[in-house]
Amino acid sequence: MAAVSAVSAVLAAAAERNRWQRLPSLLLPPRTWVWRQRTMKYSTTTGRNITKVLIANRGEIACRVMRTARKLGVQSVAVYSEADRNSMHVDMADEAYFIGPAPSQQSYLSMEKIIQVAKTSAAQAIHPGYGFLSENMEFAELCKEEGIIFIGPPSSAIRDMGIKSTSKSIMAAAGVPVVEGYHGEDQSDQCLKEHAGRIGYPVMIKAVRGGGGKGMRIVRSEQEFQEQLESARREAKKSFSDDAVLIEKFVDTPRHVEVQVFGDHHGNAVYLFERDCSVQRRHQKIIEEAPAPGIKPEVRKKLGEAAVRAAKAVNYVGAGTVEFIMDSKHNFYFMEMNTRLQVEHPVTEMITGTDLVEWQLRIAAGEKIPLSQEEIPLQGHAFEARIYAEDPNHNFMPGTGPLVHLSTPPADPCTRIETGVRQGDEVSVHYDPMIAKLVVWAADRQAALAKLRYSLRQYHIVGLHTNINFLLNLSGHPEFEAGNVHTDFIPQHHKELLPSQKAAAKESLCQAALGLILMEKAMTNAFALQTHDPFSPFSSSSGRRLNISYTRNMTLKDGKNNIAIAVTYNHDGSYSMQIEDKTFQVLGNIYSEGDCSYLKCSVNGVASTVKLIILENTLYLFSKEGSIEIDIPVPKYLSSVGSEGTQGGTLAPMTGTIEKVFVKAGDKVKAGDSLMIMIAMKMEHTIKAPKDGTVKKVFYREGAQASRHTPVVEFEEEEPDKRNSE
Repeated sequence: MAAVSAVSAVLAAAAERNRWQRLPSLLLPPRTWVWRQRTMKYSTTTGRNITKVLIANRGEIACRVMRTARKLGVQSVAVYSEADRNSMHVDMADEAYFIGPAPSQQSYLSMEKIIQVAKTSAAQAIHPGYGFLSENMEFAELCKEEGIIFIGPPSSAIRDMGIKSTSKSIMAAAGVPVVEGYHGEDQSDQCLKEHAGRIGYPVMIKAVRGGGGKGMRIVRSEQEFQEQLESARREAKKSFSDDAVLIEKFVDTPRHVEVQVFGDHHGNAVYLFERDCSVQRRHQKIIEEAPAPGIKPEVRKKLGEAAVRAAKAVNYVGAGTVEFIMDSKHNFYFMEMNTRLQVEHPVTEMITGTDLVEWQLRIAAGEKIPLSQEEIPLQGHAFEARIYAEDPNHNFMPGTGPLVHLSTPPADPCTRIETGVRQGDEVSVHYDPMIAKLVVWAADRQAALAKLRYSLRQYHIVGLHTNINFLLNLSGHPEFEAGNVHTDFIPQHHKELLPSQKAAAKESLCQAALGLILMEKAMTNAFALQTHDPFSPFSSSSGRRLNISYTRNMTLKDGKNNIAIAVTYNHDGSYSMQIEDKTFQVLGNIYSEGDCSYLKCSVNGVASTVKLIILENTLYLFSKEGSIEIDIPVPKYLSSVGSEGTQGGTLAPMTGTIEKVFVKAGDKVKAGDSLMIMIAMKMEHTIKAPKDGTVKKVFYREGAQASRHTPVVEFEEEEPDKRNSE
């Protein structure tokens, strides 16, 4: 198909449209459903040709839209910042245009630049993806003024749903249940505080124009209200250029259940069932599933019908999500409506057999929704796990850096890898740290969960911290397996989800030692070939050549612990390895597959194969059981001095911009006091005092850029207590 259009020559001549018909086998995923042609009369006066679409976004969502555009024969136009010059979405596009420096305010959020690219490239439509300009009323209106199709709802719907106070009023009038709160115009501190007290703590402060967890704070007592209010306002102003907030009653341990809706220009609206997105950190989703576990058909129907009422109340067009909070009795209340495609839309596609981006393009071109409510099937279960560059053991601190090694599970009809990065690409400080979305489908929830865990173990990343092991712990938790999910799931089960690091199994240490030895052997064999003297004892890493057995002492580092291993090279090419009081018989070899090295080995007769990667002074072992890291200790005289930062100082946790400074030289602080606010990875981070003390020097002013692990505040050196030393 050369174009997506309601009145394109092909569709006008054929006057037909494809419909889904499900195959009878429940063992087949929805994506194996086949098309059946049905004749349908159709006409419209609002249809327009879409032969070229500009994607005003980056990363995985840009790539996702391009795949569907390519399938439909629609050309794609990419825009990119300086940081994304060599990115995946630029390479995938039919055309790509540079729009400015890395900071999004000067590139992806520049409406004028994007409109100019649309004109230059002759794109008839703009797909905003999610984030950036996707819920910007002014941008949608500007597209309309310029005669460009905005692939999203009308600007009036964005306005009504984007302002939370307005949306609550509209929903209440439409008969959609809402949570008690204050959504008024008086934004004075005193007024907001009084309403919080009236509603009763705990309360939730939310940015009126918020989304994605930005400008959102939970306040559990009156004492912390002011600090949390100021923090929410700062983040809201930074993210949405509007620091207005609302106050809502906070429902303790609620579920976050959202409904996918679709509307068209002809007044039709349908729902494509619900997703459960309850498990979150920093108020951001980390794992989603569809349908929501434990929801009875009658509740599912009520949810869907309420979501459709919400969509029709604002004359909604295109893809949208109506978000609800749900209590333990499955009572649900309107929270907000996201007037765009959601990050987690693939799980809905997997259980309904739809391509929601294709629906977006067709409906934007003037077509009707391709299925009636009764024709939308619900089959099987799907999970989406968001793989982030972050360190769960350090409060999920986002990270940046290169993806030195990246390999994924193979994609198939039941497994999708939604990503915008490749091996060698860099996770930038300027954008969201999500690396990929791993999406799986199976006939039921337990089978889908097993497939998710299996696939996570096949996702291998080296070069920066990720949350993969955390996702494995989460998806394997008994309460998660039982479907007992809620928004406090991670805090409630923190110890089980983030256990103290266990000592590596001695068998794994043997594998690491063998991998090192075999790598050494490969290098010395290469040296022998280069020197043309293969019989030189200096070219051998094995006692075999000299027909002797000998023992060498190795030291590996497991976490903070040095592990001594006595390795005996045996005549038959095997190794005896002694760790503490136990001896292991080890043999094996290394082979290559693609650009990866694999260690095939036997430890005390138990055979296994692991992927082996050595980066600088760390060995990474990936197996079906998970992954481990083993360090090779560096002699003190070779280690970099001051790698932990200056003594008596506080370091920047990541590269970012100093938003606010609370202290100056001479100030006395207590442990836990806020020193600075840093903006990085689109989030606000508070740098706190690690101990009681006196500030000696503040290294950065507000607005300055601080590099990761550089000192930001220095404290006075403490004098020894003479009374205790006498």
